[in-house]
Amino acid sequence: MRRLLPRTLRARLTAGLVVLLALGCATVGVAAVVGLNGFLTGRLDEQLAEVGNRFPASLEHGGRLPDDHDDRDGDEHGDTRRQSAGTLGARLLDGTVTNAAVVPSSGAETTDLTVALTAADRHALTAVPVDGRAHTLHLSALDEYRVRATEGLDGDVLITGLPLEPVESTVHRLELVAGIVFGVTLALAGVAGALWVRWSLRPLSRVAATATRVSELPLASGEVALPPRAPEPDPRNEVGQMAEAFNRMLGHVEDALTKRHASEERLRSFAADASHELRTPVASVRGHAELALLHPGPVPPEVTRALERIAAESSRMGETVDDLLLLARLDAGRPLERRPVDLTRLVLDAVTDARAAGPGHRWTLDLPEEPVTVTGDAHRLHQVLANLLANARLHTPEGTQVTVTLETDPAAARLQVHDNGPGIPEDLQPRIFDRFTRADHRRTKTGTGLGLSIVSAVVEAHGGTVTSTSTPGSTTFTVEIGMSGPT
Repeated sequence: MRRLLPRTLRARLTAGLVVLLALGCATVGVAAVVGLNGFLTGRLDEQLAEVGNRFPASLEHGGRLPDDHDDRDGDEHGDTRRQSAGTLGARLLDGTVTNAAVVPSSGAETTDLTVALTAADRHALTAVPVDGRAHTLHLSALDEYRVRATEGLDGDVLITGLPLEPVESTVHRLELVAGIVFGVTLALAGVAGALWVRWSLRPLSRVAATATRVSELPLASGEVALPPRAPEPDPRNEVGQMAEAFNRMLGHVEDALTKRHASEERLRSFAADASHELRTPVASVRGHAELALLHPGPVPPEVTRALERIAAESSRMGETVDDLLLLARLDAGRPLERRPVDLTRLVLDAVTDARAAGPGHRWTLDLPEEPVTVTGDAHRLHQVLANLLANARLHTPEGTQVTVTLETDPAAARLQVHDNGPGIPEDLQPRIFDRFTRADHRRTKTGTGLGLSIVSAVVEAHGGTVTSTSTPGSTTFTVEIGMSGPT
């Protein structure tokens, strides 16, 4: 049932208008037909009362019209000749139909007025109440009649009837004319209503068009330029009020997006400036620690251990600063190198390095026979592979099998890193590529939470996509990069 309902507001309003008009037309038509039928039936009943029982009373003379020169019972037989065509007369005696006749139409050759009645017709005639009021009677030989039964002078029952065919013909003609007129009216009203509703809802259509353009904008990040506001019609009607409220909402959204973009720019600038400024002191701390470790004189073991930790932590801090600086540059839209890159060679080198760093894991390769070449930045793409393999190595136990698969199609190169480790926690999967996202610290060996965010940023800078799927015992990262590189 719901599938049959119109989907658009315009169609629903038009359909509702047509349905209401159809109900109105049907009500008027039914009232007119019922009223006309009652009026004509009443007129027929009045005519039936005026006719009286002269015709059925004359049937006791044999049911034949007298000759024009026959003076026998001239008054009575003269009344029969003044009856309208189709008048029914019947005489009942002791509950039995003794005579039944119908006045023929003018020009009829026969003077025999009798009519052949079936047993059902005779039963129906005997069932007519003798109350002097008109009743509708159906006779199989004569169709519908309005009949009136009265008592005769000889103890008999005299029934007079007039055909309902003229009334029914007039009513049917009215039904036909009303149906045609109402049908044409509904068709014209439907077309006119559709045009009127469409014209009335033009402001709403403009609001919907503006909302559609807004929904197609990338609102997640960056500077957003909202489309022009929807034209505001008369604010005194509902559509105008909705357009005004929608425009106010767009204004608030634009202000919020502008403030968010400014905040993001300040944060990016701070991260870039801080990373740039920290590189020198971090390198200096690391250099002094390494220099102190090279001192030839005796150094207490505690001091040696402290210097080693200072060198290691400063090295890790330097890597974090470099990662932050890289992300800041990618966020700022710094262009990458665009050169042919042998992706197959990068995969081989990255897996070789990962096998050396994680000998306890099982590393397997699935490469195509022909080398795969894409256009991009070789250093950054190598960083993507190294981060994905390091992520698989650091977050899975020894003995885990890690499979690297490289595939191609005419449009893109597809790289997959799959492992059969414990998987990514379900609550962590939606934000796995966010910055500083870490798994449970009890399972995390090292890392700053920037590795996968760098993967996502570098792949997007190459015009590609990166996705992840994970269940216990199966985790897969998929990277797709166009064969032509970033555009």
